Amino acid sequence: MRVVLAGGGTAGHIEPALALADALRRHDPNTGIVCLGTERGLETRLVPQRGYELALIPPVPLPRTLTPQLLSVPGRLRGAINAAAGVLDQMQADVLVGFGGYVATPGYLAARKRKVPIIVHEANPKPGLANKLGARFTDHVAVSHHDSPLPNARFVGIPLRRDIANLDRMAMGDKARSYFGLLPELPTLLIFGGSQGARSLNRNAVAAAPAFRAAGIQVLHIVGPKNTEVPDPAPAGGPQYVTIPYCDRMDLAYAAADMAMCRAGAMTCAELSAVALPAVYVPLPIGNGEQRLNAEPIVQNGGGLLVDDAELSPEWIAGHLIPILRDPARVANMSEAAGRMGRRDADVALARMVYDVVRAAHQQGQGR
Repeated sequence: MRVVLAGGGTAGHIEPALALADALRRHDPNTGIVCLGTERGLETRLVPQRGYELALIPPVPLPRTLTPQLLSVPGRLRGAINAAAGVLDQMQADVLVGFGGYVATPGYLAARKRKVPIIVHEANPKPGLANKLGARFTDHVAVSHHDSPLPNARFVGIPLRRDIANLDRMAMGDKARSYFGLLPELPTLLIFGGSQGARSLNRNAVAAAPAFRAAGIQVLHIVGPKNTEVPDPAPAGGPQYVTIPYCDRMDLAYAAADMAMCRAGAMTCAELSAVALPAVYVPLPIGNGEQRLNAEPIVQNGGGLLVDDAELSPEWIAGHLIPILRDPARVANMSEAAGRMGRRDADVALARMVYDVVRAAHQQGQGR
């Protein structure tokens, strides 16, 4: 089987695509896989890092409003479609699976042009423009929210890396805390804001460092590579406030923690619920509000708290978050609630959809 994956730009598009690629290769190591991408996206680093072939096509950002840029789109889009069609031809692709983002639009249009079956995966509650387009070309639409507005939507969840999906936090806890220089017995909060950090989370969390220490709570804070917020050193032997610029072992970061404080991107919500880690979700205050929609089902089920970015403060942390961390029974209940919302096998479910679509297309071709 030969599969082209279109999901470049952000980690939210790329990681589910790579998790699907891993699931397909586990089932059949001979599966041919090529990822479409552009030279601007994170895929230039993430895709080769995971051992997959990357085919670059011209980037065609679609303006959301009427601007002079719109006039240049048709010509640029045509070039990107032709480049994507060339990849499909070279691969003799059996299927294209799109995850949204800049590369998905030319991918969908090229697949339609070449009569290659299309599968759309939408991670967000509000579909992007690319996936709205792709969903018009196929009956095979996988979604991560039960009430998705896309036609023919089938709930699958978000494919996750196996090191996350298979994580046993309880079994790995002591090892993970030792890895980060944390004590094994203290309540532990993990703070992170994505690969670049989050300025307001960093500022308010660091300001709350004395309150964390006074409450006997240790912190693992992934601050981002450009962050300048660092708390004063903690006294030896007491609760530590460990800051690191970046973490390439998020499985261990999750295992070290009793609770998290973070943004509410689709991948973040999917990973935390899959590993049953409750969280304080602080949705990004810009965009179309989808981060709040990502976190709301988890919070409504009891697996976390939701606070607006403008409301987050050291006082809010002291009054709302610290009392929870000092109550092990409540943390355990929230962990169970978060876990009920998680799905660990979305990669397998989406891979099964790929096989079903390809099989049906081959049978239809043989029947002609």
